[in-house]
Order: sequence, then structure tokens, then C-alpha cells
Amino acid sequence: MDKKDFVKRLYAGIFFLIGLGLIVVVVLAIGMEKGLTQPKFQTAVLYRDVGGLSVGAPVRLSGVTIGTVANIDFLNEEFKGRGVKVTLNIFRRYRRQFERAAQFAIKTEGILGQKLVDISVTEQGKMLDLNEPIIGDDPLDVQDLAETFGDTAVSLSETSRAIDDMIEELRNITTATKRLMNRIEEKLIDGSLFKIF
Repeated sequence: MDKKDFVKRLYAGIFFLIGLGLIVVVVLAIGMEKGLTQPKFQTAVLYRDVGGLSVGAPVRLSGVTIGTVANIDFLNEEFKGRGVKVTLNIFRRYRRQFERAAQFAIKTEGILGQKLVDISVTEQGKMLDLNEPIIGDDPLDVQDLAETFGDTAVSLSETSRAIDDMIEELRNITTATKRLMNRIEEKLIDGSLFKIF
């Protein structure tokens, strides 16, 4: 092997190592941004229905992303009416804020309807016991919402009919009162209102 081939191979090896190094740096940078290298702890939240929530969905506390959904699985036996277990990976640096959480709801975000776990915090209240299962609030179901709107529409329609009936009755009473007042006025003008004989 001559000197030219050796130099070419050396340059190729150096470029290969630089490229490999850049790929590793980019992957680590993206991983650090997404929190892949941050220490985490896991906790489970129980739901009746997850409404399309998927693994990898964000977990937000007061609008701040503090973790991701690690796993979704069925329980062998229901606990307090809940049969679906959602395991959350929470960044350890948010543990103190997380332990003050009160409500775990599945919400929809954006135009495409991405699901996420939204956690709200109460100012006062007891701290979460992370050794106990957490009971989550079920997501708003579009079917339930449609049924509620349908029931409300029927109720409003019935109320509207009742108001129409009351207005018609008031018109009748007003007409009868107007006739009575006209007769009293006629009798007053004739002077025969108070005449008995």
C-alpha cells in the first residue's frame, strides 16, 4: 500500500468518525431536549376510559410538560370502578410540584385532537401518596356531550312551548280585561254603573 492510498483511507476514516460523532451529538441534543436523559420516576393513574390517549403522549402540569405516558394497560380487576392503568414517566425535578397535584384529566389539544394528560394543582390539600393508585378524571366523551346537548335542546323546546302557552294565556287575559274595562267605561259614561234599579 502506497502513501496516497494510506492518506485517502486516513481522511475517509477521519470523516467517518466526525460524521458518527455529529450524529451522536445530534441524538444526544434531541434526547436532552425531550428529557430522555433526565432522571424520572413512574406513577400509575387509573381511568375508566382513556379516550384515545396513546403511549408517548405528553403529561402537563399547569401547562408545563413534566413527562410522558409510558404505558397503557388493563387492570386484571377493577379498582374503584376504574379498569385502565396509565403509567406516567415524570421528570424527577418536578416531583415536589407533582405531589401537590389534585386532578388528572385526559384532554384534547390542537386541531388534530392530540390527547394528553393534564394535571392541575390545588393551593391547599393533602399531598399525593405515590404508593397508592391515583384516580383520574375520565375524558369528555363526544357521544356523552351530544346526548347532553340533545337533552338540553328537548328541555329548551319544552320550555319554549310552555312560555308560548303562558303568552297566549296572557293575551286572552289582556283581551278579557280590555273588554271589561271598555264596559266599565261605557257604564261610567252612561252613568249607569252604580244604578241598581
